[in-house]
Amino acid sequence: MRGGRVRLDQPAPPRRKLLPEYDPEAFGVLSERIARFLGTGRFIVWMTLIIIVWLVWNVTAPRELRFDPYPFIFLTLMLSLQASYAAPLILLAQNRQDDRDRVTQEQERKQNERSIADTEYLTREIAALRIGLGEVTTRDWIRSELQDLVRDMAEQRALPRAEPGREKPDR
Repeated sequence: MRGGRVRLDQPAPPRRKLLPEYDPEAFGVLSERIARFLGTGRFIVWMTLIIIVWLVWNVTAPRELRFDPYPFIFLTLMLSLQASYAAPLILLAQNRQDDRDRVTQEQERKQNERSIADTEYLTREIAALRIGLGEVTTRDWIRSELQDLVRDMAEQRALPRAEPGREKPDR
């Protein structure tokens, strides 16, 4: 900007952003990995072991070494914090899966439409071939004609033959 005028032929200088930038795709992939782990038996076993160790330590350790005495308020806070992060990550992962399912369904719908169009085309082609074959001689028709000729020839052989030299008189 010179003299307070905005230049439209040049890009605007970048603005400072208050919030940090992040890659939504990378964040989505990370959230899916976390959500996938949270839905496993391994997570439940680890979480159970951590809670048991936490409780045993804070009940049996000397008073000076206990960091969360009964009623275990810090443990409750940690579990609440874990749940407050887990729920949105799981929802984000589900939304991404819904988006992938939607794209897959759209692709399958298009493929089905193409398959139906191909099937209809092939049906029309087969019908046209059948109509065309109706006018073409078939093997069965040729066989029946040959059988008729063989039968006619056999009948002609069965008729008495005229003697050579004798011809039929003209009437």
